[in-house]
Amino acid sequence: MEVEAEVANKILSESRIIDVDEEAHAYEHSIELQLPFLQYLYGSAFKFVPICFLMQDLESSRVVGQATAKALSGKNTLVIASTDMTHYEPQERAERNDKAAIDAALKLDEEQYYSTVESHAMSICGYGPTMAAITASKLLGAKKAQLLCYKTSGDVTNDYSSVVGYASISFTK
Repeated sequence: MEVEAEVANKILSESRIIDVDEEAHAYEHSIELQLPFLQYLYGSAFKFVPICFLMQDLESSRVVGQATAKALSGKNTLVIASTDMTHYEPQERAERNDKAAIDAALKLDEEQYYSTVESHAMSICGYGPTMAAITASKLLGAKKAQLLCYKTSGDVTNDYSSVVGYASISFTK
């Protein structure tokens, strides 16, 4: 797939904390999991800008979200953030913790999302990208969020003793 160089360069120019580092994607699997779905929907008629996060703090996430929004302003785009939710907790605890984080995302509140993840010591692996997506979405005009689906691995395996949570949330104007 082709990287959208113009947008990538604009994001780079809008932020002092983003670097070009192809090795950053060597052990990160979220983009390689998203691309087949995008290819199924759009064929080869799209370009993308992969961003991999090291820092997961609120301020860095906001900076990336702001830079992304500036680079995408006026363009017909889709912003995707990928993360698993709670890892390897009993179903009941995973659902309770994940619901708190989901509720913050549904309020388009990246600060509450961060606070929830930190205060519950949640094992969400990509909360930085999620906060950046919330920030970018709001700056691009999103006014509402909708939970499309929430499931855990236990819903597939029927083993609810140690699950991983998954949620799909859409931010729209």
